[in-house]
Amino acid sequence: MPAATLTAVKPSMQDTPAASADLTVIKARQKAAWSSGNYAVVGTTLQIVGEELCEALDLQAGSKVLDVAAGNGMVSLAAARRWCDVVSTDYVASLLEQGRARAAAEGVAIEFKEADAEALPFSDRSFDAVLSTFGVMFTPNQDKAAAELLRVCKPGGQIGLTNWTPDGFIGQMFKTIGKHLPPPAAAKSPLLWGTRARLTEMFEPATAWIKTESRHYNFRYRSAQHFLEVFRTYYGPMLKAFSALEMPQQNRLEKDLYDLIARMNRADNGTMVVPSEYLEVVIMKR
Repeated sequence: MPAATLTAVKPSMQDTPAASADLTVIKARQKAAWSSGNYAVVGTTLQIVGEELCEALDLQAGSKVLDVAAGNGMVSLAAARRWCDVVSTDYVASLLEQGRARAAAEGVAIEFKEADAEALPFSDRSFDAVLSTFGVMFTPNQDKAAAELLRVCKPGGQIGLTNWTPDGFIGQMFKTIGKHLPPPAAAKSPLLWGTRARLTEMFEPATAWIKTESRHYNFRYRSAQHFLEVFRTYYGPMLKAFSALEMPQQNRLEKDLYDLIARMNRADNGTMVVPSEYLEVVIMKR
């Protein structure tokens, strides 16, 4: 595992009004995608990432914690297990319902609230820690979302993120999909959140420091076919991509995805074990 690194930060870049109008349309389409399928089937498998992020922040019991774009509550649950006071937010109500069911099953107290990551319904400086695991990185207006994370975080508080990197398996999966169904020109790639350079642009000047560490999550499935079946059925962006293509194009995309898995699969017994790099990020707000 590479050593953790600290980096100084530079001024952020802002979107123009015209671009913001385009991003509103993109956001509506994205919300429809994440509302389709059932992301919780995938999100539940990623639980270890939330646990590790909470340890990276060294969360203290009693801390006020906000989970942004929480999905079905991966890092919300991890923080609640550490006796933090947690608010779990997402703009997909059905995912919040599944997070609420998980919290009830585990007997932990979490407040669930429907909220847009680009317009959080909380006062300035409300939380000791603001977290997001593979969530806020998908916001269309990246600078606005980053500004919201900073706004609701207390001075001296922490922002903790996990973001897929461009070169990791999920990053390559999105690039493969993009070859068959190009993304909207107005939107920045969500994979930029998995780069130190983009984090540097977004979080200055309110940041004391940014700590990043490359980590890997292993996607473990019965087979490559099993992985693709699950993602085509439950993972909104992939479900929508396949449904937007004609059958011959679907077949070509499927082949390219199988080729990608074959290149990265380290299992030799017919199952799938594919490491996917992500960037674990801890930001200290001034």
